Amino acid sequence: MTIDERQALIEQYKAGYDEVVESLRGLSEDELSAHPIEGKWSAREIVHHLADSESTSAIRLRKLFVEDQPQIQGYDEAEFARRLKYNERPIAPALAAFHAARETTAQILPLLSDEDFSREGTHTESGRYTIEDWLRIYAAHAHNHAAQIRRLREALKRQ
Repeated sequence: MTIDERQALIEQYKAGYDEVVESLRGLSEDELSAHPIEGKWSAREIVHHLADSESTSAIRLRKLFVEDQPQIQGYDEAEFARRLKYNERPIAPALAAFHAARETTAQILPLLSDEDFSREGTHTESGRYTIEDWLRIYAAHAHNHAAQIRRLREALKRQ
């Protein structure tokens, strides 16, 4: 990965929270919980997923940066959604957690050297896992979910 590619991914990562907030703008409480696309999460569930996922990703980056050859633990996202009752909880605290995880992690990214980006551990589900891998995944993560929320909005309009 070139320095310019890395910087573009960092900027994409930093913009993720705002992209999600914009995708949610104007949704009612009922619309947040609606499932207009069968088998897909509601907007509310997506926000809670982002809070948990971003908190997890923040720890993953720190472990990769600080520890030698850390184990990066996977988790069952669907089970989190079910057991943590994502569709029954207000989103404001989840948005705050998502924002805080992104902001504090964005502060760390400029501290990393070229060499640091190649630091690696082992992900329990996908094997070798570097900081560059982490950045590729999480730069796009929030944007992908914002696009998912926009698809939900469109499906709600068609109903």
